[in-house]
Parts: sequence; structure tokens; C-alpha cells
Amino acid sequence: MNTEQAARRRFLRFLLTSPLLVGFGGVPNVLGQDTGDVIATAEQALNVMDFEAAAHKLLPPAHFGYLATGVDDDATLRANREGFSHFSLRVRRLVDVRDIDMSVLLFGTSWDSPIILAPVGSLRAFHPEGEIAVAKAAKTRKHLQILSTVSSTSVEDVATARGAPVWYQLYPTDQWPVAKALVRRADAAGCPVLVLTVDLQGGSNRETLARARRGDSRDCTMCHQGDPLRSISNVIGKPMFRGLDVSSVTRLDPLEMTWDYVKQLRQIWPRRLVIKGIVTRDDAELAVRHGVDGLIVSNHGGRAEESGRATIESLVEVVEGVKGRVPVLVDGGFRRGTDIFKALALGATAACIGRPYVWGLAAFGQMGVETVLDILRREVVTVMRQAGTRRVVEINRSYVVRAGSGK
Repeated sequence: MNTEQAARRRFLRFLLTSPLLVGFGGVPNVLGQDTGDVIATAEQALNVMDFEAAAHKLLPPAHFGYLATGVDDDATLRANREGFSHFSLRVRRLVDVRDIDMSVLLFGTSWDSPIILAPVGSLRAFHPEGEIAVAKAAKTRKHLQILSTVSSTSVEDVATARGAPVWYQLYPTDQWPVAKALVRRADAAGCPVLVLTVDLQGGSNRETLARARRGDSRDCTMCHQGDPLRSISNVIGKPMFRGLDVSSVTRLDPLEMTWDYVKQLRQIWPRRLVIKGIVTRDDAELAVRHGVDGLIVSNHGGRAEESGRATIESLVEVVEGVKGRVPVLVDGGFRRGTDIFKALALGATAACIGRPYVWGLAAFGQMGVETVLDILRREVVTVMRQAGTRRVVEINRSYVVRAGSGK
């Protein structure tokens, strides 16, 4: 090796370890863990990502791994975030933007914001108050909340804390009697919308989670019942399954579920039915044909199939397939107000967030969730003003272009 080659290698080693590169070139930003520079209060957060480091610091390794994981090589997880960079904003000038209205209308109900709290299971694994703290935050900030089937708190108690019925997300299991019992309980609790999840039928290989579990020797039952890291054990001890015979349940999402299953649900569910997990025009058209009331474009936060495709990309063709006949929501990778604005411009009625509010919950409880919502709302207002849109209904396809294409 000559002197020039040796010097080049020394320079490359310097770059790879330089703090100037940390967090920019794909090198994980571990500044918080190395220096202790993690927010100590929710008020210190500059953006929702600040809560991730705070949650990481407090949570057991396996619990944080459950939040962080995608499937296989986490390609779809990364794609969900990177997908937003494929679209650029096309902003307008000289508009009076003193008054901004973020409200959206969903199934006849007006919400103050297009930001929805997505269903996340076993929230007591992240904070002792779990779903109750989230419900209280949803109440104070007037946000729509969707409750998971594998919630660590009953739908009745969550509705009480929320001060109103919540939407109910359904994992039907592979036992129809259990599915019927869950649906009837959601009906009795006054849930206005049932959200059938359909994106986990093939199962998922969550390697990042598996690695995180290796470094965690804690007994999960010390802080919550059931194992939030395994789908079937999730039914054991969970409030929504108490009193039900789950001895024959082997899957939360039945392999045999087809569009006929949607027809079966229609026969026992009296109100709005939304399907969560649609990512193609073909299935969007089929959903409308089968009388579904709404869709959520979702790949389970990158935790379902390893398609490597972002939900913001899928949103485009789903909206085209729906043709305005039913509302389309979307989740997956939302971290900024600009992300939410892009989704609205591409035809979404609202955007659902999951990990960000759970980071806030894990770090600071109800206040953490409230602050995450406050930050995102502030950012949405800012980008609406920058773009010259005063109301959500004014945001349309003309405000976004393919990055680098100009159209």
C-alpha cells in the first residue's frame, strides 16, 4: 500500500466516525445515547423524533424492539419514510393565511385535525396508563382514536376516558364465534366504525424484534398481561377476550379470510365498515364493490409484507381506484406536518400516526402524547400557510409534484 492509499483509508475511517456524518448518511444518530442529550421533558421536544430517543432510553429492549421493527430487512419500514421524499410541494404566494382551518369531515363527524391516532396493541407495555393516557390526550386535543383488538384496556374503559365512543380495529381471529363476540361488544360500546385489518394474513418475520429480545431478560408479565411480542399470546388475558373461549384460536388474522368474510361482517355489524391494509387500485375497487365505507392504506407500519413500497406511493393508486366514492385514510411513516400535507394533497382524507404517539406515551405519558399531537398540528398549520391553503378542503393534487419531475 502506497502513501496515498494509506492516507485515503485514514480519511475514510475519519469520515465514518465523524459526528458530522451522524444522522445524515444513513449512519444511526446515537447522539442521545452517547452524550445523555435526550429530552428530559415533553416541552423540550423540537419535533416528534425527539421522543424516539427518550422512549428508547426508558423502555426495555424488547419493548422498544417491538416498536422499532419492520420485517425481514426492514426495507418496507424504511420505504415508508423515504417515500415522502418522492414528492415535492408546489406552493402558492400572496394568500391571506391568517386563519387556518384544519378540520376534516369523516362519516358526518367533524374533527379538528386530519391527524388520527392509529391502533397500537398492548400500550401498557409502554406506559402504566397505556390506552387510558392516549384516550385522555385524544380528548383534550379532540382527535379521533382507533382502539386495537389487543388493547390492554377494554373498549368500554377507553370510551369512558375519551368521553365518547372510539373506532374499533378488528383482528377477527380464525374462529368466527370469537369474531362475532368481539364485533357485538364493539357494537354495544357504541363504536361508530369497525376497522377490519387485512394485511397480516401471511404472517410477518420481524427479525429486528427477535434480535432485540435476545438482550432482554425481563419478565413481561411484571408490567402487562400477555406477550405484546407474540400474536397469539396477545389474546390471553387481554380485556377484549375475557370470558371468550379462545382455546382454539391459532391466528389473529385467518388465512382463509376473503371478500366473503367482509360480507359476513356486514351481516352482523350495523354501522360503518372500514378495511385497513389496502395498497392497490385492484383491491380498492373490489372494496367499493363490496360496499365498504372507507379504506386505510396501510402496510402495518412496514410490519406486514416486505414489498419495499411506501404507503404514500400506494395511496396514489388507491385514490384513483376509489374515485371519491369513499374516504381514504393512510398510515405509515408519518413524522412531519409536510408528510401529512402531501398525503392530503394526494387524496387522503386524513393520516394516521402510530409510533410517534407511542414514543410520546412511553417517555411522558399523557403529556407526551399531547405534545406529539401539538407538534404535528403546529407543523401542519405552518405548511398550510406556506402553501397558501387556508382549509384542508383546498389542499389538492396541484400542491404536490413528483420530485424532480415538475409534474
